Amino acid sequence: MLSSPRSHFWYNQHMSKNPIINALSASAYIILVVSVMTFVTQPLKNKPDTFFAPITALFVLTLSAAVMAYLFFYQPLLLFIEGKKKEAVNLFVKTVGIFAAITAVVLILLFSGLI
Repeated sequence: MLSSPRSHFWYNQHMSKNPIINALSASAYIILVVSVMTFVTQPLKNKPDTFFAPITALFVLTLSAAVMAYLFFYQPLLLFIEGKKKEAVNLFVKTVGIFAAITAVVLILLFSGLI
């Protein structure tokens, strides 16, 4: 079944073409996942891992890969399909660049002992 152009309206309306927002959204997702994992696993700290620990890790990894693919690739892919190849590459490179800068800042703060 092919989807209608109306079904893509919500995604186009709610997904940003702003690389700063996209990179910050990816950062927020990472912070959310780490926070949830930290607080949820706190009561399990002194218990041994079970068979389900690696299964859960793989579930979270797969979900995270899908979310990051959506945040980094969805709008550039749409632009590329629309024939706006330069704009697509530009959006993708800017998003990755801003995310790399955020990552560098976090690493600098971490290794300097500030966080």
